Amino acid sequence: MTTQLEAARTGVVTAAMEQAARSERVPVETVRAALASGRAVLPCNPRHTSLRPAVVGRAFRTKINANIGRSTERSDTATELKKLNVALEAGADFVMDLSVGPDLAELRRAMLKASPVALGTVPIYEALARTGGTELDPAVLLAVIGEQAGQGVDFMTLHAGILKQHVPLAMKRLMGIASRGGAILAEWMSLHDEENPLYARWDEVLAICRAHDVTVSLGDGLRPGCLADASDAAQFAELETLGELVRRCREAGVQVMVEGPGHIPFDQIQMNMEKEEALCDGAPFYVLGPVVTDVAPGYDHITSSIGATAAAFHGAALLCYVTPAEHLGLPTEREVREGVVACRIAAHAADVARGLPGARDWDDNMARARINFDWDRQFELAMDGPGARTRYEQTRTAGGKNADHCSMCGREFCAVRTSRRIAERGK
Repeated sequence: MTTQLEAARTGVVTAAMEQAARSERVPVETVRAALASGRAVLPCNPRHTSLRPAVVGRAFRTKINANIGRSTERSDTATELKKLNVALEAGADFVMDLSVGPDLAELRRAMLKASPVALGTVPIYEALARTGGTELDPAVLLAVIGEQAGQGVDFMTLHAGILKQHVPLAMKRLMGIASRGGAILAEWMSLHDEENPLYARWDEVLAICRAHDVTVSLGDGLRPGCLADASDAAQFAELETLGELVRRCREAGVQVMVEGPGHIPFDQIQMNMEKEEALCDGAPFYVLGPVVTDVAPGYDHITSSIGATAAAFHGAALLCYVTPAEHLGLPTEREVREGVVACRIAAHAADVARGLPGARDWDDNMARARINFDWDRQFELAMDGPGARTRYEQTRTAGGKNADHCSMCGREFCAVRTSRRIAERGK
């Protein structure tokens, strides 16, 4: 088959490109050219028949991803499908299933059927689960990648950039390796004194991905897990390898994006985004946060959104949400919603700041609704309309939803009413 990257390079416009262009309200040539250059990806496995394609790249609206999935101790298929629906209702552009445990193929099949957005996975989790969670088998890992691709998975996190020589660097850190996939591979390399099997067998992996047009999401197995480990030798050694793998993906006709940190002090975010741009030849950057402080458990959807706005302004194209449960446990449905909304705020704030055409129109329409006290229009425009309406109703003024003020200032002290009186006198 022909991948979206290969089609774009030969000047062919696919149905997926047309759909993405309509969604972005841009000419389809803008999408095709971005894909051809490798500066955008369009995750689109043909077997995911319910898919509504979305393009990831700097020329387009910043997208967000929601991670869901059961652990070995909590949740089940029904609960994770509910979380999927919550993430979609809240506005997630992509969803990743990070489930571990038994019967993962059945869960994934249900998610693919239910999800109109691109679905991603981390195959190493299932590969380890098949051995009882004891030791990774490289042959099983390759088999899992093939099976997941055949099911219709649109993009996969593959930690191929963490090499044997990087592990000692990571062991000098305060927190060591914070990535689950990175830690699995580091332990396997340490035990066997062999190279990362994903890196060693990368051509085989690419053959699978090309056959199903699976977009590779190069995992950052050495992302920093605390501020003390940010921007260190281990992180950047892996990033250099990811740059090499980006070029190999493109040569094979496989779409590729790069995952990024992690816990990063705010003042280091711009440097990190620019370094990825340089080392990875402009491949789309997919970042977790970054989380800008280590001391806010229970509120990490906020700390990550602070970092995410800066990351998206300086170069990231896809943001992975963080929920209030980060560092504490498996997120609930409510926390999934809160994480998606917080991340959407960050993405939109960055799009406005970088002057993305049309981004500010949403805000200007909200301002008009506010000056007119059009509450219904405000709730229609709100990022979380039902939540905004519920909060308004809690302390709404006696005049009801059409009141010409709110309970914050009251009618007599309402600045908007005062501004309108001044404007009327000036006519």
